[in-house]
Amino acid sequence: MNRISSLLVAGGLALVAANAALAQDGQGQLTGLKLSGDEPIQIESDRFEVDESESKGIFVGNVSVVQGPTLLKSARMTVYYDRQGGSATTGSAQIDRLEVEGGVYVKSENQVATGERGTFDMKTEVLVLSGKEVVLSEGENVIVGCKLTVQMATGQATLESCKEEGSTGRVRMLLTPGSQNRQ
Repeated sequence: MNRISSLLVAGGLALVAANAALAQDGQGQLTGLKLSGDEPIQIESDRFEVDESESKGIFVGNVSVVQGPTLLKSARMTVYYDRQGGSATTGSAQIDRLEVEGGVYVKSENQVATGERGTFDMKTEVLVLSGKEVVLSEGENVIVGCKLTVQMATGQATLESCKEEGSTGRVRMLLTPGSQNRQ
């Protein structure tokens, strides 16, 4: 897999993981936790840098990642490579984790997730979206906290409350009866 393909896969993982936060089946398990490997991923940014000494690739400025109906936007996306797994420059490196920051916005067909920063660890398959306010919405239904952690292997997710001064210290949720039937 070449360097660009590796970066595209990482961007796609971030999209899929954040997209899954609201997609639940009747048993409370998250169901949107899979890659759309058959769809192309397009990444655009103002600048792209590779730092071989730090084993990372950085997309900077107006980062936009699109795969199918899913869109990720942020100010910056950094892809970290496993130092034991080859070269980031030649594309032979394995992706260790990725980080997005600066107005993180993820939109799927009917879901939106926002936060200030996010990480995805490839080894543990854990997504964390955090910030002063993490907002997940689907139609008229909204849930707000400060840290969303998704265990992709099990489909379990936790949204933690905000513990900052001036905060209620509680997760807030607004559910509108019948809203799922209005789409």
